[in-house]
Amino acid sequence: MSSLASVKGSKTLKAKLRPFLNVLKIISFGLLVVAFARPQDTLKEEKITTEGIDIVLVTDISGSMLARDFKPDRLEASKNTGIEFIEARSNDRIGLVVFAGESFTQCPLTTDHDVLKKMLSEVKSGLIEDGTAIGMGLATAVNRLKDNESKSKTIILLTDGVNNKGFILPLTAAETAKEFDIKVYTIGVGSEGTAPFPQRDIFGRTVLQNIQVQLDEKLLKEIASITGGKYFRAKNNKSLQKIYEEIDQLEKTEVEVTSIKRYKELFHPYAILAALLLIFDVLLRQTFFRGII
Repeated sequence: MSSLASVKGSKTLKAKLRPFLNVLKIISFGLLVVAFARPQDTLKEEKITTEGIDIVLVTDISGSMLARDFKPDRLEASKNTGIEFIEARSNDRIGLVVFAGESFTQCPLTTDHDVLKKMLSEVKSGLIEDGTAIGMGLATAVNRLKDNESKSKTIILLTDGVNNKGFILPLTAAETAKEFDIKVYTIGVGSEGTAPFPQRDIFGRTVLQNIQVQLDEKLLKEIASITGGKYFRAKNNKSLQKIYEEIDQLEKTEVEVTSIKRYKELFHPYAILAALLLIFDVLLRQTFFRGII
């Protein structure tokens, strides 16, 4: 009978280390369980001081805003510049009022600027009766702001014409804005003298015809003066952009807001370490601990 007595008690280093492979698998499995549990840091809430005010953009959408002295026209240039202004005011509540022969609120005050920009981009001439009811547009914006408790309330009124519609006088609306401590910045849009307007000829083609420009600068200056704002004149795209940049710098105020911070996912180190250990286990089994079949 053969006997193992001669080798009893002797054990090679490879034999002693082989159980370590099972330990590697157990540790890898545990790390994968933690990774799949998707650990995250908890939400952190803190109060920070930042700049933010309530602003209502009041935009003229009358037929005269289709003049081509701006590129592509006055209305589109105003919309594009307004969107850039909104993007620069991330902490503000901003609303949108449009007017022609009458006025309405296109978007109430909101911090959802993506929705606001979409609604502004969809504005077009012809949505309402044509005309220029400056007083109605301003009064609608004042009504949106008057009951707010924010420290700073501002209206940016943009038009290219003369008040000729509506039952509310522009200066009456301006006095109301003053009573509610609302500042109005007015922007007169359009070149001086004449401007090219699209017209239909007898063949139905769109042609440009120079028409005399009418802009009541005196009224716009009075509105701004009454409310403590400022009047601007935009004669081209570049000057309009600079006006919005100046207003952006003028209207800064500190408010306290609650900031919610979400920290990054924490499962990545566990998943990476588990993968490395599994690779190490495979390499050891195919090399140092490889057996004879």
